[in-house]
Formats: sequence, C-alpha cells, structure tokens
Amino acid sequence: MRDQGLMIVIATCLYMGVPHASYAQNHSHGATPHNHHTVETPIHYRIAEIDPRFNLSSQQMLELTQQAANIWTQETGKQHFIYDPHAKFSIHLVYDERQQQSTHRVQSLDQISQQQKQWENQHQQLQHVKDEIEKTTTQLINKQAQLTAQFQQYNADVQHFNQQRSSSKNLANQLAQRQKTLQQQAATLQHDMLLHKQKTQQINQEIKNLNQKNQQLVAAANQFNQVFQPRLFHKGHFNGKQIVIYEFTTADDLRLTLAHEFGHALGLAHTDDPKSLMYPVIQQQNLQRFSLTDSDRNLVKAIY
Repeated sequence: MRDQGLMIVIATCLYMGVPHASYAQNHSHGATPHNHHTVETPIHYRIAEIDPRFNLSSQQMLELTQQAANIWTQETGKQHFIYDPHAKFSIHLVYDERQQQSTHRVQSLDQISQQQKQWENQHQQLQHVKDEIEKTTTQLINKQAQLTAQFQQYNADVQHFNQQRSSSKNLANQLAQRQKTLQQQAATLQHDMLLHKQKTQQINQEIKNLNQKNQQLVAAANQFNQVFQPRLFHKGHFNGKQIVIYEFTTADDLRLTLAHEFGHALGLAHTDDPKSLMYPVIQQQNLQRFSLTDSDRNLVKAIY
C-alpha cells in the first residue's frame, strides 16, 4: 500500500493572518504486483519481526493485527485470519529510510504546528489588547473634546466677568476654582495620553515582532515543502508468504495498512475508489472509523 506525501502551506497575512496546513492530493494509482486468486480461509498468521525503532510492543502489534482482521470479519461475517505463533504466514515490521523520513516529517510538522499554535495564541492576545487600545483611544479623544469645550466655556465666562467689571468676590472664587479644576483635569488627561502613547508604541512593536514570526513560519513551511515533497512510496507489501510493513505514522495508519495487505492475502486486487480499503493510496479513508465500501465488498464477492 502506498502513502501520500504531506505538504503544509502557510499563508502570509498581517495581524489577522492565520497559518494553515493542507495535505497534498496525489491520484496516482501505481501499484505493486500481487497475486489475486481465491485462497482458503481462515489464514493463520504470526508476528515475526518488529524493529524496536518503531517503539511498538508485541502486544500492541497483536491488537492492531486483530483489529485489522476484524474489519474483514465484521463486513463479511467470516473469520478470515487467526493469530497463530507457529504459523508459516508472517508479518514483519522493517525499519528503513522510509520510516526515518516519515518520522522526521512528523517531527518537523509537529514543531511547525506548535509554533503556529503559539503564533495564534499571541495573535489572539495582541488582538484583544489592540481592541482595548482602540477603545481607550476613542475615550481619550472624547475626554479631550469635552475638556476643550469646558475651557472654552470657562474663557467665555471669564471674559464676561471682566466685561461686567463685577466686584463679586464669590463669583471670582468660583472662576478660580473652575480654573484649578480644569488645569488638574488637563494634567491628568495629558498623563493618561502619554501612558496610552507608550502602550500603543509597545503593542505596535509586539505586532511587528508577531509579523516577523509569521514570516519565519512561512519560511519554515516553504523549507518543509522542499524537504518533504509529495511522493508515493510503498508502506507495505504482500508477496504471497508474508506481509512486510515499512512505514506508518500512527496506530490508525498501521491498522489500515495491515487491513489492506490482509485484503491482498485474501486474493483481492486494488480498486479505483479512493474511499475504499483496497485503494492503493491512503487518501480519503476514515482511519479512525473505517468500514468497507461497496467496491471492497464487490471484490470479496468476486472471489468467494
């Protein structure tokens, strides 16, 4: 069975730009030759070899093979595969450059994904602060306009007082108190606007730094795409006597690959249905909740 290459693309945007990962689609159907003929079931199998670099125990492998076999049992109502530690038919997990490449690819993608998540969290926090700053800016502008109007009214009242040549000591004291209050308000507003300016400069610098991080993410994604260009390679192989698995990314991936090779052991060929188990490329199948498609069932009916 073959696996698709994985490609990540990050979009460059300012402020609201969020990097996204996408998976390349490759519709090539190149397949490894298999012998497709009716076989006697149930097939007894054993687990012969698990390279320790896969970090997979014998018990975990046994459970996955049984789950892969159950996919065929549940759909056909027949037990096609039985685990037998003394069976001739064997399953091997061989670690080579394919798994090394896959492991490196997953690690690189995880690192980019973590950096992307950090970027998104920082972006969300800065967006919240930016919204608060814009709100405060509006409030300060309104306060400045109100204070300007109060000063204008005060100056008009002082001019009127002088023109009237009033000798009222009480009115003079009121004007003096108003002047003192307005000056205090002006000083407070000036202080608030200075702090607001400093905070605005700080958030602008943080936004600039965030945009630089976004550019670094784009560069990392471009490098990822160059190193891990989409390609097809054999994940597993059935040669009539054994199943050899060379690469998988997750337990779900391994389960589906095993089930696919079990299908070949039953004598089934490949299908042209991208959602089917016997499609030669892992593409549109649901790895977590997989069930046979009509294309798979038709293959089974054709040989039994």
